[in-house]
Amino acid sequence: MMNAVRLEWYKLRRKRLLWMITLLLLVELAWAFMATSVSISRNPEHAGWEPLIATVSSMNGLFLPILTAICVSRICDMEHKGNTWKLLRTVMVRPGQLYAAKFMTASIMVLWGCIFQGFSILAFGMFNDFDPAVPVVLLTRFLLGTMITTLAIITLQLWISVAVKNQAFALSLGMIGGFIGLTADLLPSGLRRLLVWSYYSGLSPIAQSYESEQMSFAVRDIGTMLPVMALLAVVGAVLYLAGNIYVSKREL
Repeated sequence: MMNAVRLEWYKLRRKRLLWMITLLLLVELAWAFMATSVSISRNPEHAGWEPLIATVSSMNGLFLPILTAICVSRICDMEHKGNTWKLLRTVMVRPGQLYAAKFMTASIMVLWGCIFQGFSILAFGMFNDFDPAVPVVLLTRFLLGTMITTLAIITLQLWISVAVKNQAFALSLGMIGGFIGLTADLLPSGLRRLLVWSYYSGLSPIAQSYESEQMSFAVRDIGTMLPVMALLAVVGAVLYLAGNIYVSKREL
């Protein structure tokens, strides 16, 4: 398995995907930090970690589905363009192993993005003297919710990218997902629960509401979020197994 993962990274050595992820996240975080700074300047009582984490969670709904679609598409497009699926099978790489290696490669890239976001949020908050100095619980919950949601999206995008040779379809799905993720809070709750992209804000530790022309923020109860996280993880596992079985049985 580790040989297959190393092979994936070797094939990506000139793609500069990690640089692309970092640059796109810098754009997202700059946008989020500017929005938070403007909000705090207008409402000094909101100066704290809550509006910052809520804003980044909302921005993640737009950026991360698109970023995930690009990464997964690039990882799979090499095999489609080079028609190397059958070649890889001849060198004793089972389809299930190849699928798992691509999933692990995409997951490592996303993990890097989440860690980068966490340290950037921490640096912005400390620069602005937010209290407490290091919100360990809030940041941990934010990163956990972001990672679970993104992993579930990776399983969906990976299945689509492997099954459909034309990667424009997978990229289009990512853009649609970004739109859904950005507008998720405006959708009916029943529909929102069915759309995996909506959980960037749904699993955010901070809930925001707009009442009497004022924006308010509240920390969500962890007890109500754990079952949702567990359910989303199960959905991601089912999608991964379905894609893996599809690859193993299909003549690519």
